[in-house]
Amino acid sequence: MRARGRGSRRRGTGGQRHPSGSGYNRKDSYYRRAKQEGYRSRAAYKLLEVAERYKLIRRGCRVLDLGCWPGGWLQVAAQLAGPDGTVVGIDLREAEPIAGTTILQGDVTDDEVVAKLRDAVRGGVYDVVLSDLSPKLSGVRFTDEARAGELNQIALSVAEAVLEPGGALLMKTFMSGETEDLLRRARELFASVRLTAVDASRKGSAEHYLIARDRRPAT
Repeated sequence: MRARGRGSRRRGTGGQRHPSGSGYNRKDSYYRRAKQEGYRSRAAYKLLEVAERYKLIRRGCRVLDLGCWPGGWLQVAAQLAGPDGTVVGIDLREAEPIAGTTILQGDVTDDEVVAKLRDAVRGGVYDVVLSDLSPKLSGVRFTDEARAGELNQIALSVAEAVLEPGGALLMKTFMSGETEDLLRRARELFASVRLTAVDASRKGSAEHYLIARDRRPAT
């Protein structure tokens, strides 16, 4: 699998950048709660909300987290999958170890890295792929939408490569002109596809989460 986007050196690994004066408040209630409860990022509550609503991660699941830095989603995935599960994270940026997980550093557009992801799990396939990938924002709407759409397509390609039949994908996306193409491709790969917003997203955000379930058998 070859693609370009997040994972290449021109993409950010730490999420979005918000220009000063934009009204962005990093230290909101979810940020403070994450600090109090030991999660590495406020994004942990997004995964907790969606996973509980849709029962995505069960005990014993094999879970892959794309763009795992700083590790909030890995913490939640390990908690939900339990000691019998396998949780693997991948990012260009090095993340501090998290108990019950395996963290790899590398570019998910590289075939050799995808092979390492397969080697890290029993059977070589996963039950769930998570993607919270975000580009660094340029402030130019169409450029940012194109970059985000490119990352979504990369996440779909990885899911296609490593998910077992019947598996699920949870992926962050932003409502834009790219959305219909994303949904069309997702429906080719999965029997059930839907978009949902989460309470933990910041007010006014175009952020949604695509939940794709029941990965179709490879043809």
